[in-house]
Amino acid sequence: MKKTDIQGSIQEAAALIRKSKYMIAFTGAGISVESGVPSFRGEGGVWGSYDERHLELGFFLREPEIAWKTIRELFYKFTMDVKPNRAHEILANWEKQGMLKLVITQNIDGLHTRAGTEKLAEFHGSCDSLVCLRCSRSFGAKKELVDAMPPRCSCGGILKPDFVFFGEGIPEKPYSLSFDASNKADLCLVIGSTGLVYPAAAIPGTVKARGGKVIEINPEPSEFSGRISDVFIPLGASKAMEAVDKALRE
Repeated sequence: MKKTDIQGSIQEAAALIRKSKYMIAFTGAGISVESGVPSFRGEGGVWGSYDERHLELGFFLREPEIAWKTIRELFYKFTMDVKPNRAHEILANWEKQGMLKLVITQNIDGLHTRAGTEKLAEFHGSCDSLVCLRCSRSFGAKKELVDAMPPRCSCGGILKPDFVFFGEGIPEKPYSLSFDASNKADLCLVIGSTGLVYPAAAIPGTVKARGGKVIEINPEPSEFSGRISDVFIPLGASKAMEAVDKALRE
């Protein structure tokens, strides 16, 4: 796409945002790559180096020591010290300005919370907390806990990261919040999602099916592109969001 075409898409996106009465954002791994969090699938993804079975709930319950070694290396090595980037920060600012009603994220890295977003549905949970499988007590994911193999509660129960494992259902609260919002939204801003992981990937389509508009920000086309996206901006998350934010202020 030519530079002039991209600028046209940015202006079109800004126009849709100005008209919107109920905008939601739907974010995937692409928004966090610029913060240093690697994508797990696709080109450059880290899955190939690890055994996916270690993230199955049944395996975790049988072999928590083995599973936790993978979990610590795969997730906490990348997420404990990373910081939000401009895309996260702009979404948080739009929420404060009343422009954005809800951020729905597939990510478990906690970066939206660190950026200041409060109206948030973490569809797949978060790395930022651990839950005891015996007494259900919750803990912040501090380094001393994560470094234990496996971490345990004072009651003796094993702590599990509070994100969705394979074989585990989507938590009811973020699921309901996400689809309730998608059934009200007239605009969905998609940032950095491949559109491959369901049921989360059904959210932009829900907005579209009700007559809403979809703006997509992604360096490369996704499952949404050319199918449900009304505006496609082929840029990285921060660069695109800065450009749209600037256009809104002009």
